[in-house]
Amino acid sequence: MKKYTALLTLSLALLFSAPAMANDGYTVISPAQPTETGDKIEVLEVFWYACPHCYDFEPHINKWLETKADDIEFRRMPGIFRKSWIPHAKAYYTALKLNALDKIHSPLFDAIHREKKKIYDDDSLEDFFDDQGIDNKQFSKVYESDEIDTQVKQAFVMGQRYKITGVPAVIVNGKYLVTGTTAGSFENMLKVVNTLVDKERTSGAN
Repeated sequence: MKKYTALLTLSLALLFSAPAMANDGYTVISPAQPTETGDKIEVLEVFWYACPHCYDFEPHINKWLETKADDIEFRRMPGIFRKSWIPHAKAYYTALKLNALDKIHSPLFDAIHREKKKIYDDDSLEDFFDDQGIDNKQFSKVYESDEIDTQVKQAFVMGQRYKITGVPAVIVNGKYLVTGTTAGSFENMLKVVNTLVDKERTSGAN
């Protein structure tokens, strides 16, 4: 974990320099951040597996995904506010690398929140992946790789740049931050997201 200490102790000035401007149901991210989805409108969910609010939000975002338009590219990014959040971030990127999100993402949420299992560190995550049919050696090779370390560091930096102070959060096209606090409810979060997608679509930003 020492390799992340410098990142996790970055000055709070990075988080609060250029404060976001308030708007109806969302805040404007200033400056806007680059996206990874080319010509498509990026919708990015930021989450933490141990967050009960993120667990409650998952059914809402999954229902939204069922009718997602083709010009929208949906991504997820683990939030990282403390060193203790790093193992879950590594778990997400490991599952993504192994093309095993269907075996890991929702089941890990369920295991922690519904089954009350204590899956918070490297060893318990290795056991969980093994329970889902992922070989321990394969898990360790990816989980401990430089590629995963780099992705975790990038997620931490982007969380700072988005000026996220809690999860779940949704970022629309690198420009707008939507949370339960700004939107008032999980249901309204996705209504606001749809409005912002329409705004981006109309503006021809992509």
